Amino acid sequence: MNDSKIINDPVFGFIKIPRGLLLNIVQHPLMQRLTRISQLGVASVVYPGARHTRFQHSVGAFHLMSEAIISLQQKGNFIFDSEAEAVQAAILMHDIGHGPFSHVLEHTLISGISHEEISLLMMEKINHDLGDSLNLAIKIFKNEYPKKFLHQLISSQLDMDRLDYLRRDSFYTGVTEGNIGSARIIKMLNVLDDQLVVESKGIYSIENYLTSRRLMYWQVYLHKTAVAYEKVLVNALMRAKELVIQGHKIFATPSLLYFLSNNIDSTCFADNPETLKMYEELDDSDIWSALKVWKHSDDVILSTLATDVIDRRIFKVEVHDEPVSDERVDSICKDISVKMNIEEADARKYMMSVDTIQKDMYDTDDDNISILFKNDETKDISEASELLNVQLLSKKIRKYYLCYQRI
Repeated sequence: MNDSKIINDPVFGFIKIPRGLLLNIVQHPLMQRLTRISQLGVASVVYPGARHTRFQHSVGAFHLMSEAIISLQQKGNFIFDSEAEAVQAAILMHDIGHGPFSHVLEHTLISGISHEEISLLMMEKINHDLGDSLNLAIKIFKNEYPKKFLHQLISSQLDMDRLDYLRRDSFYTGVTEGNIGSARIIKMLNVLDDQLVVESKGIYSIENYLTSRRLMYWQVYLHKTAVAYEKVLVNALMRAKELVIQGHKIFATPSLLYFLSNNIDSTCFADNPETLKMYEELDDSDIWSALKVWKHSDDVILSTLATDVIDRRIFKVEVHDEPVSDERVDSICKDISVKMNIEEADARKYMMSVDTIQKDMYDTDDDNISILFKNDETKDISEASELLNVQLLSKKIRKYYLCYQRI
C-alpha cells in the first residue's frame, strides 16, 4: 500500500502528500474549491500564463514547509512529528478562506471580515469533519502555541507562503526577476531564542529575495493594467449589488445572489451559518457566468462594465507621482456622464476611480529578518547587508492611479 500521494508540480517537481491527515485535508471539498479560484485574480489580463490556482500555491507552500522542517531538524532544532504534521496542515489551509479573484470580494460584497478570519472559520469546519484532528494546527496558525517559530514559518517575512507565491507567480507570469532561491533560503534558516533567523551565509539570498519581492509587486501585483481591470470588476459587482437592492431582477448564481442581496459583514458570518455555506459555494465561475449575462443588461452602467471585463476593454490608467487635481477628475466625470447619458454621481462612482497605492519594500518597524552570525550575534538584514541601502529599502513608494472608462 502506497503511503503517500504524489502531485506533479511544474515549479517544484514531485510533491508527496502523506496518507492520513494531510491527504484528507487536500481531498476535502473546501480545499478542492481552491482549484476553482485563480491565485493572481485578474493578473492574467497582463500575463496570459498566470492562470494558476490557489490550490497549486497551497500545495507548493506545503512542499516548502516539509523541506523547512527537515532542514531545521537536521540543525538540531527539536520538532515533534505531531508539530511537524500540524504546521504542514496549517500551511495547506492558510489560504482556504479566499474568495473569487482573490481579494475582489473583500472590497465589494463583504465588509469587516478578512479572508484570514474566514480561513479560520473554514479550518474549524474541516477540523470538525476530521474528528478534531486539527486542534494543534489551528493553535499554531493563530500563534497560540509556545513554539513561536512554527507560526513564523506560516506567517512572517520569510514564511513558506511568500517563498512559494513569489517563485510560483514568477514562473507563471514569466517575470523572471521574481525567481527567488527558495531552496537556499530554506537551507539557511535556523532558530535562535524561539525566533526564525537566517544564517549569515544566506545574506545574499535574502537580498535577492527582498529585491525580487519589490519587482514582483510593481511589475505584477500592482501592474497598472491589472489594477485598472480589477477596478472594472469591482465596480461591476458594486453596480449589480445596488440594482438588486433597488429591486431589479438580476441574473446570478444562488450564492452570488446571496451576497448581492444582503449586506454581509463579520456578524453575519458569526450569527448565520448560511453565510459561510454560501461563501463556500462561491468561486471564479460564479462571477464569470454573471458577467456574461450582465453584458446584455438594460442598465447601461452594468452592461458597459460587464462588457469591459468580458471583452478586455480596460479602464484607461494614468499613474502620477502627485495626487490628481479635483478639476481633472471633475472634467473626466462630466465628459463620461454626457457621453454615456448617466448622472455625474454615477459616472464618478462606477466609471472611474482615483486611488493611492503604496508598497513598502521593507518596513523596519514592522518587518524583521534577523541574520545570525558565527558568534550567535544577530542583526537585522537592514544593518547586516552591505548591498542593500536601508534608506532606499524602507523608502515608501506611493503612486496615484487615475482610472476611467474609455469613451
